[in-house]
Amino acid sequence: MLVEHLFDSFDGVALAALPRRDDEARARLGEAGEVARPVVHAGERALPVPGELGELIPALRRGSVVAVEGETGAGATSVALRLAAAATAAGEWVAAVELHGSLGGLAAAEAGVALERFAVARRVPPTRWAAVVAALLDGIGLVLAEIPPSARAGDARRLAARARERGVVLVGVGAWPAEAALRVRAEGSQWRGLGRGTGLLAARELGVRVEGHGVPTHAVVPVARAG
Repeated sequence: MLVEHLFDSFDGVALAALPRRDDEARARLGEAGEVARPVVHAGERALPVPGELGELIPALRRGSVVAVEGETGAGATSVALRLAAAATAAGEWVAAVELHGSLGGLAAAEAGVALERFAVARRVPPTRWAAVVAALLDGIGLVLAEIPPSARAGDARRLAARARERGVVLVGVGAWPAEAALRVRAEGSQWRGLGRGTGLLAARELGVRVEGHGVPTHAVVPVARAG
């Protein structure tokens, strides 16, 4: 009984010591938060994209959504991995959420991803997809997520808001059912090398079309990849 009385007394004191949550108190807390907020320069708010793809997408803005689309075999995953490589090159961690066990470390390494900063959540059920992506957005620099056909626009908007709040780049591979800062479409590939008399396939070029703020509309650039 004495223990219960002590806990009751402590709770009363603790509750009395909590600051008020009226409009005036909230305003003061907001002002204190702005003063304590670390200064982030404009250049630090973006991840530069190297190589030929960088000629079309110079940088990925933190807190934004990039939707990467393409028909089966067109190279959408290859393009998304190149964006992931831009994040690991800047020292960021990347996490991939995949649905069918098809994303491999070899393909990621060929795209330039630093594997020591690359994690994969494999065979995520579509019913858990939004929850898994949301959890990763809390602690990863870039999240690459395959999008299930059943993804809902409401979930996509909530994930976009979470990415914006956390300053994380969210790269969705597939049909992103909401607004995106950039929409990138892989438009098929072409192999090079046989015409030079070597009899070997040397590299593959991916056609890429990008639409969004600050980039050329309907521009197409080749992205070479070692074969």
